[in-house]
Amino acid sequence: MLTIAVLVSGGGTNLQAIIDAISDGTIRNARIGLVVSNNHGAFALERAKKAGIETAVLSPKEFPSRDAFHHALLARVQESGADLVVLAGFLCTIPEEMVQAYENRILNIHPSLIPSFCGKGYYGLKVHEAALARGVRISGATVHFVDSGTDTGPILLQKAVEVAPDDTPKTLQRRIMEQAEWKILPQAIDLIAGGKVRVENRKVIIQ
Repeated sequence: MLTIAVLVSGGGTNLQAIIDAISDGTIRNARIGLVVSNNHGAFALERAKKAGIETAVLSPKEFPSRDAFHHALLARVQESGADLVVLAGFLCTIPEEMVQAYENRILNIHPSLIPSFCGKGYYGLKVHEAALARGVRISGATVHFVDSGTDTGPILLQKAVEVAPDDTPKTLQRRIMEQAEWKILPQAIDLIAGGKVRVENRKVIIQ
């Protein structure tokens, strides 16, 4: 049984997609052991509590230094027995020590087709604003492993979504969540839980 720690900052729609996929059998042989947020007011915490999942709040503001926060975050995740860490809209930088401790075992979902509209400064609605400003016809989402860069880790899954002529950043964001993010993130977790994924030379091999 794969134990997952999910890190969140906001509403938790991707967390809900994981919870639902475990419940309906889309994700097999996995459980969420812990949901961690850096934000006491994150609605994702309510979603976790409703599903009977243990939660923790670790805010950088409540620690004497960023290093202290990083140490506490890693310790809490390790304490949960997590085999896999999933970043589901977590707006804090993942410390290098966690990347090393969970090499090729941290997943992130990004709302574009990497390498487009990714890297520093591209998060949330900013991604969709940039895509619309560029006039792209196709966008989508990417699930990738996390390395020490920003959105530079090995790509596991991608799904394309058409951009409508009258899209706003919010309507495009919603469509990409519904048609891509909420589908490929559970699919990626199921593949990992089934032992079907390995990383060789920074490339993902799905068996």
